[in-house]
Amino acid sequence: MIEKDILWHSSAHLLAHAVKELYPKTKLGIGPSIETGFYYDFDFEHKLTPENLNKIEKKMAELAAKNYPITKETLSKKDAVKLFKERGEDYKVELINELPDKEVTVYHQDSFVDLCRGPHVKSTGLMKAFKLTSIAGAYWRGDEKRPMLQRIYGVSFESKAQLDDFLEKLKEAAKRDHRVLGKELDIYSITDEWGAGLPLWHPNGGLLRHVIESYWKDLHLEEGYSLITTPHMAKLDLWETSGHWDFYRENMYSPMEIEGADYEIKPMNCPGHMLIYKSKTRSYRDLPIRWAELGTVYRYERSGVLHGLLRVRGFTQDDAHIFCSTEQLNDEILAILKLAIRILKTFGFNEYDIYLSTRPKKYVGSLDNWERATNALKKALEDLMLDYQEDPGEGVFYGPKIDIKIKDALGRAWQCSTIQVDFNLPERFEIQYMGKDNKEHRPIMIHRAIMGSLERFIGCLIEHYAGAFPLWLSPVQATILPIADRHNDYGLEVEKQLKEAGLRVSSDLRSQSVNKKIRDGQKQKIPYMLIIGDEEVEKKVLSIRDRQGKDIRNVKVDSLKKGILKLVNKKSLDLELNASV
Repeated sequence: MIEKDILWHSSAHLLAHAVKELYPKTKLGIGPSIETGFYYDFDFEHKLTPENLNKIEKKMAELAAKNYPITKETLSKKDAVKLFKERGEDYKVELINELPDKEVTVYHQDSFVDLCRGPHVKSTGLMKAFKLTSIAGAYWRGDEKRPMLQRIYGVSFESKAQLDDFLEKLKEAAKRDHRVLGKELDIYSITDEWGAGLPLWHPNGGLLRHVIESYWKDLHLEEGYSLITTPHMAKLDLWETSGHWDFYRENMYSPMEIEGADYEIKPMNCPGHMLIYKSKTRSYRDLPIRWAELGTVYRYERSGVLHGLLRVRGFTQDDAHIFCSTEQLNDEILAILKLAIRILKTFGFNEYDIYLSTRPKKYVGSLDNWERATNALKKALEDLMLDYQEDPGEGVFYGPKIDIKIKDALGRAWQCSTIQVDFNLPERFEIQYMGKDNKEHRPIMIHRAIMGSLERFIGCLIEHYAGAFPLWLSPVQATILPIADRHNDYGLEVEKQLKEAGLRVSSDLRSQSVNKKIRDGQKQKIPYMLIIGDEEVEKKVLSIRDRQGKDIRNVKVDSLKKGILKLVNKKSLDLELNASV
């Protein structure tokens, strides 16, 4: 079996080979493997169409059938520059000139040659099943001041059966696209007038956020956290102290001058938490301190990578920071892991991959602290009997970390929770606590996010459930559908009773057929449609149809109220109302 990344990277080269055969004047950009296949960026003389993709795909099949050997060659930078200059590949020359190495590697297949570290499959004939899936624009190197290239996406597998299975999942993914459903369900929008990457939350989205945020806040208070809030901007000096200005500047917005001082919109919440810690003397008796904030931050993302709610420029983190002693570190990490798993399961994410990232080559802090922190992370995972993969050397410079990638209904992985031990900020901000020995000690700091970005998490939720949220999350939990105008008064009376019980209910009083109202309710993914006709008015009952098409007749309003509240309170992930009324 061929390693997926190697197959996909090789397929990107096969795509580029086919393009150069068909359109020799095209200039090559880059062509990496990605999580869902591969892409290649090209500088074409003309705009691509779906017909072009079909033609390129056929040429790829021809080249694969010829089973050309794929060979590696090492060149000096000077010779590599000469080679690609002669071939008119300006973008490759730029890349080579920026490489720090004295030598570079290129790969050949027949007349085609490309700059690449590799590795690749041994021959083109090993790429048996592939599909070019879409075309998009992409600025060269993600910089909107550079040329706009055309990006071709594709995927490949070792067999047609695997490809067919993937394409079916791709169709299902398209049905679940949160950008489409977000508009259809009136959850959010992103407009040029307001700005790219800055979502506007509509009433349904506002309600959804309210439910999620309320659950998050209540649970954190229950778990011994205090809620804090920090402003959206701070003096530039603060970001210099934290190190963000030196290490993260390219992802921050330009400073603004206010009354002679430079201010910066915050890309992180942690410096504010540090200042709150420093606002008074802390004792060992105060530890552990657990502070949580739904803090909105702003980061400069290139326009080419923005993607609905999944990649934005302004987002809210479910941030928390724990300040503890070294003796408390194990218990705190264990508690965070338990909380993370509890929250993810409540939202219906029962499958996930866990990674433990250890000390990189460049780091701050003592080896003793690194070992203690890494062992604490490892012990917590093992105590909870959680399977994990170790990522040697992939920790951040300020400490080791645990990352949790959730899997959605299609088995796709999404980066979500992270637990990071930090030795850097406590030193930079010189925070202390008075120990039992009446001496100053430096606390250990834990950064922690469970949902990560609220925007990204909601995008994942939309795609996971295809917009059909569990009852407790649904912006509208039930809609009342009177069959005729004479049934409206009873319908409004029922709406009032259900709203008084705390349920989210609407009434559809349009002069439309009840079948149309039901179809519209199902399209809006509303869990329950409460149908009212002459019989229901006379008996003071309801006929219920859920969004899956199941019917229950002659239900008393009080029974319905209790049944829905029972499901909401236990945060049920299905509509098992039959057993509740």
